[in-house]
Amino acid sequence: MGSKRRGILERLNAGEVVVGDGGYVLQLERRGYVTGGHWTPEAAVEHPEAVRQLAREFLRAGANVMQTFTFYCSEDKLEISSTVNSITGAQINDAACDIAREVADEGDALVAGGVSQTPCYIKSRSENEVKAIFKKQLDDFLKKDIDFFMVEYFEHVEEAVWALEVMKTGGKPVGATLCISPQGDMNGVPPGECAVRLVKAGADIVGINCHLDPLTCVRTVKLMKEGLEKAGLKAHLMVQPLGFHTPECNHSGYLSLPEFPFALETRSLTRWDIHKYAREAYNAGIRYIGGCCGFEPYHIRAIAEELAAERGFLPPASQKHGLWGSALEMHTKPWVRARARREYWENLLPASGRPYCPSMAKPADE
Repeated sequence: MGSKRRGILERLNAGEVVVGDGGYVLQLERRGYVTGGHWTPEAAVEHPEAVRQLAREFLRAGANVMQTFTFYCSEDKLEISSTVNSITGAQINDAACDIAREVADEGDALVAGGVSQTPCYIKSRSENEVKAIFKKQLDDFLKKDIDFFMVEYFEHVEEAVWALEVMKTGGKPVGATLCISPQGDMNGVPPGECAVRLVKAGADIVGINCHLDPLTCVRTVKLMKEGLEKAGLKAHLMVQPLGFHTPECNHSGYLSLPEFPFALETRSLTRWDIHKYAREAYNAGIRYIGGCCGFEPYHIRAIAEELAAERGFLPPASQKHGLWGSALEMHTKPWVRARARREYWENLLPASGRPYCPSMAKPADE
C-alpha cells in the first residue's frame, strides 16, 4: 500500500523546503543502544522503542523525512561486527522500515530507505560484489512502503554511483549524498565532478552529509552546484551535516579529531548556530536541509523555526518554545529576562567553561 501523500520530488519541484531528520547512530550510542566503532543499526530489532522515540522527536521538531535506521546495514558490515550474531540485514531493514513508516504516518512525512558505503568496496573494488550487496538491500526496501531511496555517506563517488545504479532500478526517486570535503572525495575527485557523476547515474537529489560542520558542507554543496551548472545538468540540492564544529578537518572529517567519538560534546553546535546554517543553506539554493551525527531534535527544530516563514508554519515542538528565547520574559531574574531577544543569542560567543581548553586540536594523520 503506497503512500498517498505528496512525494519528495513533488515537494521539491514546487520549491518547498524539506526538513530532514537528524542523526541516529551517535545519539543512540549515547543513550546505550549502539556500539561505538561498529555503528551498526541492530537496535531497530533489539530496541525498536528507542529508535521509534528518537524518530518521533525529529518528526515533532519539524522533519518532513524519516530515514530508515539502516546505516551500515550491508551484510558484509554486519558480518565483521561482533555485536551482531543472530540478526540479519533483512530483519534490520524490515524493522527499520516499519518504524520509519509508523512515525512518518503520524505527520506529513515521507520515508527514505537508506544505504551507505560498504567494507566490500575498500576490500575488493569489485563492482559486481558491491552491487550485489546493494541489490539485497533494495529487495528488502521494495517489500516495504517507502517513498524514495537515499544513497548516503559515501567517501568515494565511484561506489556511490554503483549504489545509485542499483537503487534506480527500484522505480522510485533517489537522493545521493557524499561525506566529502571541499577538496573532493578520497580519490581527489572534485565536488563538482562528483555531482555530475551522481546525476548522470540517476540521482534526483545530490548533496553532502556527515563528516564536517554545517558551513563547510554548505560550501561543498555550492561547489557541486557549480559543477552541475557548468555541465548543463539539474538536480535538487540537499545537505545533512555534522552537529559539531570541525574547522581543523579535511578529507577524513571529524574521524581524525582526537575527540572522536566519545568527547565531542565540547564541539556541539548551539541552536543559534543551526539558525545561521539553515539560512546559509537556504540562500545557497538548497531546499532539502537536515542533519546527521550530532543533530538532536532541538537542532532540527531550529531549522524549522528559522525557515518558518518560507514553510508557512511552525512545528509542534515550537508550541512549548518561545522563539528566540522570548519565553524567558517570564523568568524571575532580570538579567535572564534581558536575554529574551534575538539580538542577544545571535551575537553570543559561547564559552567552553573548560579551563585551558584549546581553541583547536591537531587532527590525526589522514
